[in-house]
Amino acid sequence: MDIKALTDSLSVTEQILASDIDAIVAAGFRSVICNRPDGESPDQPSALEIEAVVRAAGLEFRNLPAESGKVSDEQGVQFGCLLDTLPRPVLAYCRTGTRSTTMWALSQAAHVPLPVILERATRAGYDMTGFVRRIANGGKTPVEVVESTHEVVIIGGGAAGIAVAASLLARKPGLNIAIIDPADVHYYQPGWTMVGAGVFDAATTARTMASVIPHGVRWIKAAVAAFEPQRDAVVLDGCRIVRYGQLVVCPGLKLDWSAIQGLPETLGRNGVTSNYRYDLAPYTWELVQSLRGGRALFTQPSMPIKCAGAPQKAMYLSADHWRSQGVLKDIDIRFCNAGAALFSVAAYVPALMEYVNAYGINLQFGENLVSIDGAAKIAVFGTTGADGSKALVTRPFDMIHVVPPQKAPDFVRVSPLADAAGWVDIDPGTLRHKTWANVFALGDVGNTTNAKTAAAARKQAPVVAHNVLVTRGVLPTEVRYDGYGSCPLTVERGRIVLAEFLYGGKVAPSFPRWLIDGTRPSRLAWFLKERILPPLYWQGMLKGREWLARPEMVD
Repeated sequence: MDIKALTDSLSVTEQILASDIDAIVAAGFRSVICNRPDGESPDQPSALEIEAVVRAAGLEFRNLPAESGKVSDEQGVQFGCLLDTLPRPVLAYCRTGTRSTTMWALSQAAHVPLPVILERATRAGYDMTGFVRRIANGGKTPVEVVESTHEVVIIGGGAAGIAVAASLLARKPGLNIAIIDPADVHYYQPGWTMVGAGVFDAATTARTMASVIPHGVRWIKAAVAAFEPQRDAVVLDGCRIVRYGQLVVCPGLKLDWSAIQGLPETLGRNGVTSNYRYDLAPYTWELVQSLRGGRALFTQPSMPIKCAGAPQKAMYLSADHWRSQGVLKDIDIRFCNAGAALFSVAAYVPALMEYVNAYGINLQFGENLVSIDGAAKIAVFGTTGADGSKALVTRPFDMIHVVPPQKAPDFVRVSPLADAAGWVDIDPGTLRHKTWANVFALGDVGNTTNAKTAAAARKQAPVVAHNVLVTRGVLPTEVRYDGYGSCPLTVERGRIVLAEFLYGGKVAPSFPRWLIDGTRPSRLAWFLKERILPPLYWQGMLKGREWLARPEMVD
């Protein structure tokens, strides 16, 4: 008997025998549900036999059988009623546990998000992808309603999605494209570091989504529930269907604030802030201006995260302000990094270390923020020793800049498009899906090893646009993405270490060394970040203008 938990109050298993009852009682179960009809197998005990021994052991028993592959909507409702009325925890069984899991999934469809249901079922070893539409439709068998069909469907209206749409239209005017995104606002997220330092006003980093969608592209303002790549279909909330010729997946990352205990309750107050949220970046600047002494913590979680340099950018700019105000000596700055190095590309570390030393920053490697008590101003970090031993370190703070753990959105992680880690499984060069030839991905959600930055998306967008048109027979030869990423590390107000690199950490400067030496702090690089990159983003990248971003042809 292999018992698998779906929730704290429900577990499922294969056919149980009378000899299993003692173990079921010992495990703490108070009720048993049979979801298997009698007579499916010659070695199968009847439901009445199992009921007798279950009741003799003092447990409740209910019989709700379903034929294999024929779980009905009504049975899903009945299963939910049993869960609501039976003593918990409950153990449900059938031949393998699949029918019990299916009934549970249908019973929860109106109350629990689809990705959560799929993830719990998958964790228990059950594949519910065949029931996606029914779950998305509140546990009822849906009527096939196709909302629209497009030549290209793009998931996500962020930097990557808008840039791909614009690059596609630049190559093939009139192409039938739809962008699916439920958001009303499009953000220039690279600007939030500057907002947190008082350089940019937050409002300049936001525009309405309608204003940035390329002319001629249909905007479907809806959330994605699931993918059905075998049918070239996307399932939207409410079980509406959008069909595609080619699919481009780029919804960005999910910032998992709740993964840090106590963080959601204290964000934006008690000295707890983050430049990773539009509404909190101004609070960072407020805290930096008001702090005259004490301890300032800056955290960085385990990779991958978007813009891996952003956590220390906030730290350097804050330290520079404190230095200019003459209070730096009174502030204990600590960089608590879950990783083992200051920056992944060694060529840029010496310049960064000069600033670490100049600001008196204490580097705390191998520390991952696990909980925070804002009112008490206490942060707790998990550490792992060289011998594998784990410990907790408590650090007080007066100000803390938090970067949350990050992962692919739930609807991606549980989809057929994802690899074992939950990222869209694509070829690192062509950005085409390894299984589904008409599916592409770019931006933060792919499983490529490049840095997750807007600069990477700027280089990826033309590659995806070109290769989508190759798939459509419009262009003859594929192009490749070389892993380019850029991280303008704002080490002080007015100077930047401009890190640019390819796959494998190979340094790849865009400018002659005499103009900008990326391994050294540069005023010109700051001018680029402050004055050139924002208009380049709004008027270049989002308009399909590919300055220094033309893709490399495949040999």
